[in-house]
Amino acid sequence: MGKRSGRAVRERNDQTPPPVPEPLRVPVADSHTHMDMQVPDVEDIIAAAEGVGVTPLVQVGVDLPSSRWAAEVAAAHPGKVWAAVALHPNEAPRIVHGDGASGVEPDDTDWAGKAREPAGRAGLEEALAGIDELAALPQVVAVGETGMDTFRTGPEGARAQEESFRRHIAIAKAHGKAVMIHDRDAHDDVFRILAEEGAPERVVFHCFSGDAGMARVCAEHGYFMSFAGNVTFASAESLREAAAAAPPELVLVETDAPFLTPKPYRGRPNAPYLIPHTLRLLAGVKGMDEDELAGIVAGNARRAFGF
Repeated sequence: MGKRSGRAVRERNDQTPPPVPEPLRVPVADSHTHMDMQVPDVEDIIAAAEGVGVTPLVQVGVDLPSSRWAAEVAAAHPGKVWAAVALHPNEAPRIVHGDGASGVEPDDTDWAGKAREPAGRAGLEEALAGIDELAALPQVVAVGETGMDTFRTGPEGARAQEESFRRHIAIAKAHGKAVMIHDRDAHDDVFRILAEEGAPERVVFHCFSGDAGMARVCAEHGYFMSFAGNVTFASAESLREAAAAAPPELVLVETDAPFLTPKPYRGRPNAPYLIPHTLRLLAGVKGMDEDELAGIVAGNARRAFGF
């Protein structure tokens, strides 16, 4: 079980970790983390999180190797770690077209580690078959992160990205698992594809990035909205307005660690033990007691993921 990260992740992890926050009195799950990109051993990450009332952790895959790793870690830590498996939206065009030709900007910060040659549709089919196989495992609670991302993927890669998203939706429905959505600059496309394919029973918008209007649309459909550390950023007023508009029974909390470290530790390595910062910000935004919101969020995670 090796670590997989690019230069930017390594530079972040080289920074001094933020101090341990005051523990939560009511435990909540970290609904989305990447322990394979974090420096401490898995056991240390789990222990630090449990020490502040963050349990269980949902370990998320972004390609076939990291999805296999997620399933292995979840199997090795039953009840403490669960897995989500998928091809990240930017992974599909990389598989089909290779790096550079897909409209995905070459970036040594990604998880691929090196430029890849095109594998075509056959390569995408092979990878999707592997995700389908993993999604059947009992320790896998979600198919994700999948979705649409037009921030890095240009028009040439969009077709492969959309096809991959549709196939992930089908995989989630076939196995009765939640679909975990990565949506970056693609709100309309994500909603359109969910409507055309028929959404799974449980839909989670990971690192929710919409405004209050989008939060109300998600609420109408019963989609879960998972808020990460960026909701604490000074520039994220529209995201806080979305959190205020989201019904408590559809709110989840996550780290997306090692990314999106909450204020005031932005730029330093994120980890599941920092969830209390985000949960407390959400409680303040929603005008709720911290323990009350934590109890609701914990129940939401159980409903969303079935653990």
